[in-house]
Amino acid sequence: MKTDIQIAQEANMVHIKEVAKKLGISEEELDLYGKYKAKLSDELIKRIENKEDGKLVLVTAINPTPAGEGKTTVTVGLGQALGRMGKKASIALREPSLGPCFGIKGGAAGGGYSQVVPMEDLNLHFTGDFHAITSANNLLAAMLDNHIQQGNTLNIDTRQIVWKRCMDMNDRALRNIVVGLGSKMDGYVREDHFVISVASEIMAILCLANDMEDLKVRLGNIIVAYSVEGNPVTAADLKAVGAMAALLKDALKPNMIQTLEHTPAFVHGGPFANIAHGCNSVRATRLALKLSDIVVTEAGFGADLGAEKFMDIKCRKAGISPDAIVLVATVRALKYNGGILKPDLNHENVDALKKGIVNLEKHIENLKQYGVPIVVTLNQFVTDSEAELSFVKEFVEGMGCDFALAKVWEKGGKGGLELAGKVVDVLENKKADFRLLYEDNMSLEEKINTIAVKIYGADGVNYTPAAKKQLEKLASLGYGSLPVCMAKTQYSLSDDQTKLGRPAGFEISVRDVYVNAGAGFVVVLTGSIMTMPGLPKVPAAEAIDVVGDQIIGLF
Repeated sequence: MKTDIQIAQEANMVHIKEVAKKLGISEEELDLYGKYKAKLSDELIKRIENKEDGKLVLVTAINPTPAGEGKTTVTVGLGQALGRMGKKASIALREPSLGPCFGIKGGAAGGGYSQVVPMEDLNLHFTGDFHAITSANNLLAAMLDNHIQQGNTLNIDTRQIVWKRCMDMNDRALRNIVVGLGSKMDGYVREDHFVISVASEIMAILCLANDMEDLKVRLGNIIVAYSVEGNPVTAADLKAVGAMAALLKDALKPNMIQTLEHTPAFVHGGPFANIAHGCNSVRATRLALKLSDIVVTEAGFGADLGAEKFMDIKCRKAGISPDAIVLVATVRALKYNGGILKPDLNHENVDALKKGIVNLEKHIENLKQYGVPIVVTLNQFVTDSEAELSFVKEFVEGMGCDFALAKVWEKGGKGGLELAGKVVDVLENKKADFRLLYEDNMSLEEKINTIAVKIYGADGVNYTPAAKKQLEKLASLGYGSLPVCMAKTQYSLSDDQTKLGRPAGFEISVRDVYVNAGAGFVVVLTGSIMTMPGLPKVPAAEAIDVVGDQIIGLF
């Protein structure tokens, strides 16, 4: 079997203006980035703003394992299958971060014959959105330190600076650093930190902003530090908003590329779901809904992270909601949750499947709380036995959900027709009764506890003294009505990545809390989650190269 990058490089791409035509977009409404990439103009957004929305399908998954689940692959394959059925369909994805591309996870273009292309462009620099976000983030950091150096008229307490620098790379050495060393002219000496760009508040702001005016308001609300008196100091106070907006002007426009079968793909923004809200931009999703009859989008990692944040943050903020949910699992991943090691996953083991399927069971229970119809799909591998497939199908249908097999990695859209048929049937015959998990007027602690108990299955929450104090401070500053963004390991329903399946008898440990006032949510750090990942012992970067005029080794 060919590798993903080989399949992508052999793809017969059409000009992006031909892809755009499928949705009624004219060439004049595209800002072209070569032949196969384009940004969508503000004129287009304004022209279609009063059109009726299509149906929205959210794709999510069980907790990720080394066995792989293929959530993005299923998203792309489902979009392709809907196109084969004659539906006016599109997909809406996030842009990949360079950190995972060069680290351990790889890219985020899908896989096999269900990919978006050009794959190398998407996984590397794409249209420059992440560079713009990184630059805007670090401009604000530079202006903050310069303000202190030039006299500190805002009376910033240098022990309470909360704004961090960022870069779109895994680099653990930058988690905790000291800046300002050298002479008096080199700045004020203080401890500083880096986060990966996808964890930057500016990434979240870009993905939640409605337009340039809204973007600037949100940028202005960013809290960079606290004064000696304990008052928030914002980006607006530093007069940084206009310059940051200038850097983000083009990045705010959604991007369009295509799948291997020329399905339109809106790919814009890229916050991680384990340390941010994990959804593509509101602008891209709304635009896709105005232009398509069915939009297939995804939320990062498992449903305990991506789907929960999609519902409780993105839907709350954007006033949208899904009409159906596709929950992705694999037999291999379920057996891994049942205690089977990766080398043994290719052998039939229904007993292990019975033990591991509790992870899928919990995710189904969680998603039912939102009142949206669920289709469970198994991303099928050739090693899956009939007995294993039958067991999962019977289990899922016993929980009142529709079930379909997906062979989209191997067969592209053709392999997703069964799933697409189930999704269309749900959209036509079942009505969503969408509801949020918690109300705005609940306290921050009540919101955190609700997610911990109702989604993770925890007995409760314990807080460090510092986190408890910070919660009290945020409430006193008027941020208690905001939704919460839980930063948690993606590998377990708990905050301990070693606890697979459906853990019980545990508490969620909250070690820090801070507000992203511009994005409009409170971030809650649990367990040992890091906002700047590190590289593995053997980084994926070691296998990436350029041979002739082609990039090799990306996956």
